[in-house]
Amino acid sequence: MTDPRPPVPDVFDPRLYARGIPHDAYRELRDRHPVAWQEEYEVLGWPAGPGFWAVSRHSDVVRVLKDARRYSSFLGATQIRDPDPADLPFIRRMMLNQDPPAHGRLRRLVGRAFTPARTDRFAGAAEGRARELLTAARAAARDGDGTVDAVRAVTDEYALLNLTDLLGVPRSDRHLLLAWTERVIAYQDPDEPPVLGPDGTPVNPRSPAMLQEMFGYARDLAAHKRDHPGDDVITSLAHADLADGELEMFFFLLTVAGNDTVRSAAPGGLHVLATHPEEQRALRAGRYGPAGAVEELLRVHPPVLHFRRTAAEDHVLRGQRVRRGDKVVVLHASANHDERVFTDPHRLDLGRSPNPHVSFGDGPHVCLGAHFARLQLRILHEEVLRVWPPYEPAAPPRRLVSHFINGLKSLPLRFPG
Repeated sequence: MTDPRPPVPDVFDPRLYARGIPHDAYRELRDRHPVAWQEEYEVLGWPAGPGFWAVSRHSDVVRVLKDARRYSSFLGATQIRDPDPADLPFIRRMMLNQDPPAHGRLRRLVGRAFTPARTDRFAGAAEGRARELLTAARAAARDGDGTVDAVRAVTDEYALLNLTDLLGVPRSDRHLLLAWTERVIAYQDPDEPPVLGPDGTPVNPRSPAMLQEMFGYARDLAAHKRDHPGDDVITSLAHADLADGELEMFFFLLTVAGNDTVRSAAPGGLHVLATHPEEQRALRAGRYGPAGAVEELLRVHPPVLHFRRTAAEDHVLRGQRVRRGDKVVVLHASANHDERVFTDPHRLDLGRSPNPHVSFGDGPHVCLGAHFARLQLRILHEEVLRVWPPYEPAAPPRRLVSHFINGLKSLPLRFPG
């Protein structure tokens, strides 16, 4: 007798995302399997795991993100793949991997350093930086074949230099931040070969062994800031009441998340506008404000594709029995295209309002740097309108092989005429 139930689409394989967000599979999940079991098989050299529940509807994603009592960040951390049990106590020191009330204490501490007033003071520097990078990229295209790789020429450097300014990292050390970010974010991509352990299996890039260089740098930088304070986040953290290891974990979180959020969203937004010329023209004509347009670009191209929680108790979620210890993974890109919340979700609407996307999460772990990210993205698009003529795709983008970060490795653009 055949099974009458429709098959559950696989959305675990990182290689799927090299072709773009798997919207057809996500819609099938939302319509037929809103809480669906996913096999966690061996892939790209990484060992198999026990599997997880994929949550695809907007209302359920928000429910999971807001309920930290039932859906824990602490029990198993926030990545799909389980960390080595020996590494878990270390990984739990990070704010991202804690639950209230401990999470709230750390968030308040870093929140005092990461204030909107401080980030707003970087607006002038970000405007000048965006204008300089965009002008140079336009000139290079004009002197060359008329095309430019926006990732290499603009967005990588823009995100990285803004972050080094905010943190108080010397500009000469920005290459270190990029290398550390690549190691953590691109670990699934064949272009970033994994570091293998003695047993021949890949080493988790978030393990203590892989972070010692970054942590040593953070300690040295904090010591320098105690003697030579500046108006930056690391100075504030260096003088905060942090326990051993907490400053290093903050540095890791701000370096990786602070860099890659904008580094993914910026070229993603440019790609979306390049492939929607009518909306690009409307933005240039002033029909939409850049701030609202950024929200729609974030909805369509969220920088992060998922986050994981661990069930803290047995319960039922959308008709499925979830057991304590089960992994529960919320799919941000699916929630952002849920027809139950967004009218015509696959249509780019730069004036969409309301726009309750979850690209920066929700609940107690909503992205602490969202204000800074929005500021940078708004400024970038404002400067694009000033500096660049209309642009279009010169070739398909090269996407990161990752089911976690919605990244572009290259974005070839052309300036016709």
